[in-house]
Amino acid sequence: MISFILAVFFLLITPGPGVLSAAGVGAAYGYAPGLRYLIGLFLGTNLVALAVVTGLAAIMFSLPWLRNLLLFASALYLLYLASRIALAGSKVAFIEAKTAPGILNGIALQTINPKAYAVNTTLFTGFAFSQASLLTETLIKFVVINAIWIPIHLLWLAAGVSLKRLAVSEKKQRTINYAMAFSMLLVVTLAVASQA
Repeated sequence: MISFILAVFFLLITPGPGVLSAAGVGAAYGYAPGLRYLIGLFLGTNLVALAVVTGLAAIMFSLPWLRNLLLFASALYLLYLASRIALAGSKVAFIEAKTAPGILNGIALQTINPKAYAVNTTLFTGFAFSQASLLTETLIKFVVINAIWIPIHLLWLAAGVSLKRLAVSEKKQRTINYAMAFSMLLVVTLAVASQA
């Protein structure tokens, strides 16, 4: 169980589309819109987990055209987000839009997020720790994953909100933008490489 908890923590804390976009929404719009977006991410990640547990994800990804479509959609979104970050100039802003992303945006991101599928597949198909039934172990895993998922994503949101409040020089703001853009490009590269 300890190895499962550690795996959940390290798989969720590492930058991916969900946590980086949570920080971005926090930086651009503040806590209230960020929390709405997090609700969408939460619902979306649990929908992905259900798809993995029920085998629906395996069926979906057995269709090469659908797998490629999801990967393409995810890569395009992440590239768009990275370009917005890099081109934000001197503003510390990860997402620039007229309205704040909401619940549906969070759900949509998670359903095309390759990291969400990879993490959930790893966690639910590995790390057997219970002598009880598979159903009991799966339910325990859902509880543990969500108990760790919520505070991690709240921390990333808080980090984004904190960045919004910083009064840093124009040069430092550009450096932050470039670092965030590079992180998003790295996520895209890893996602594409893992499917190759």
